[in-house]
Amino acid sequence: SRRSSLLKLKTPTTAHAVYPSLADKHVLVTGGGAGIGEALVEAFARQGARVLFLDIVDVPSRDLVERLSAETAHVPRYRHCDLRDIDAVRRTIAALEQESGGIDILINNAANDDRHSIEDITPEYWDERIAVNLRHLFFAAQAVLPGMRRSGGGAIINLGSISWHLALADLVLYQTAKAGIEGLTRALARDLGPDNIRVNTIVPGNVQTPRQMQWYTPEGEDEIVSAQCLKARIQPDDVAAL
Repeated sequence: SRRSSLLKLKTPTTAHAVYPSLADKHVLVTGGGAGIGEALVEAFARQGARVLFLDIVDVPSRDLVERLSAETAHVPRYRHCDLRDIDAVRRTIAALEQESGGIDILINNAANDDRHSIEDITPEYWDERIAVNLRHLFFAAQAVLPGMRRSGGGAIINLGSISWHLALADLVLYQTAKAGIEGLTRALARDLGPDNIRVNTIVPGNVQTPRQMQWYTPEGEDEIVSAQCLKARIQPDDVAAL
């Protein structure tokens, strides 16, 4: 069918680029247990990086560690951490830095795009959604900053979203947070540039993850592909390849 051919169309790939500069780098990924985060953890681990990742989904995270343990030079390390708890974020990052000697690359990936209506939003839900989707990015960056300064530099990568650029429905708080991430990134980049710390936002297109499939119909899938220049669904591996 036309739809199946669109979804399957991919450029054949026999090998991935290898970046020697990533070997042995300490990379911290938030929300690394599933979806885009899982792909990021795997991609960096396969580059020879020493990957640390945080999440609250214990079973998938431990399964990921087990799967990669025999396939990568350094086994990724997982820590359970609720990013809404800033004290827990600070404690966890401090412990990881003490174990590893510092964080070279922070990837602020964790987010939650549950749908919600304007009428149902309460002050409490507002605060919780901002905590899930925006607040922890700043405090994770703040926590790794001293170590990056001591080591002479680093990189902070924040995951944004195409959703607010497209003004999708039923995502007002998620889109508010994701728009804020782009402003946060620019401000951090300006302030941290003198310390040789690079700060960027990645804004993927509509990525096909198991979580996202709960909201899309076959017709919706066709609309996504039709709007793209490349006629295939974006996969988590495509984002990690960036």
